Amino acid sequence: MKRTPAARARGISKYYGNLVALDGVDLDVEPGQVHGLVGPNGAGKTTLLGLLLGVATADAGTLEILGRPVGRPLAIADGVAGFVDGPGLYPSLTARQNLTAVASLRGIRSGRPHHVDTALEQAGLTDVADVRVRGYSLGMRQRLGLAAALLTRPHLLILDEPSNGLDPDGTRHVHRLINELTDAGVAVVLSSHRMDDLASLCAEVTILVTGRVVFAGPVEKLAAESGELDYRLQTSDPVRARAIAASTPHIRLHGPARDRPHSEALVLSGPVRSVDVLVARLADAGVALRGLAPVITPLEAAFLALTGGQADPDGAA
Repeated sequence: MKRTPAARARGISKYYGNLVALDGVDLDVEPGQVHGLVGPNGAGKTTLLGLLLGVATADAGTLEILGRPVGRPLAIADGVAGFVDGPGLYPSLTARQNLTAVASLRGIRSGRPHHVDTALEQAGLTDVADVRVRGYSLGMRQRLGLAAALLTRPHLLILDEPSNGLDPDGTRHVHRLINELTDAGVAVVLSSHRMDDLASLCAEVTILVTGRVVFAGPVEKLAAESGELDYRLQTSDPVRARAIAASTPHIRLHGPARDRPHSEALVLSGPVRSVDVLVARLADAGVALRGLAPVITPLEAAFLALTGGQADPDGAA
């Protein structure tokens, strides 16, 4: 039996005067999955997240959240939680006081202390629960925003750059928590400029450019569309490696500069089969391979190709 989508948009458009923020956007978010939302500055990601969260309304198209049509009134639907443009927090209050205030605003009365303590534990903030938020780092504030969203035990969780400001340990903690939520059937829509978030978390991804969808589908399909990649090659003999690479069909050298032939690393590109041929020719010539890796990941390469080479943002309109 097919499950009801956590979110389903068809032909969604949003205008701000003469500015087209979203232009006929379709979106499908399934329960128990992380759906990534990416795009360059001004792509419309934040606008779409706001529609899903209920803090904005569309000017055209249809939107269903948890199987229910979304009307015009601005309101966060039951079963939906999250944050856009960073979590709204009270700096003068502690983390525990912030969550208690959110619980009261959202009508969580019975068992409130239990909900607050559980959310703090889930976000890894128990040890600093009674510290005022004004002393929190950016990463700690992001984790507190996630804790506030979890208070209502949502079925659809909207997260805008949840890894922003997190150190590696904090990132691992948040990734683990998101995976636990999706294992329990929660749908997550996650906007991120970090390709490692997409690779580690997302089953599906939608890429927006100037308010339009340029890709929607599985992350694996996106990676497959990256085309030729630039590789960084390190060998035991850079001079011979350069000569062999230059004579290998369909391999193109990009660096280092020709006036620096003794640089340890070469940057080259070509089809995967040609790169395989190059590796075999290096081995036959007795040149040891010490490193061969893409300069950027296949996901990032596909993103750049689909967005016309525009860098992914640190927060978009």
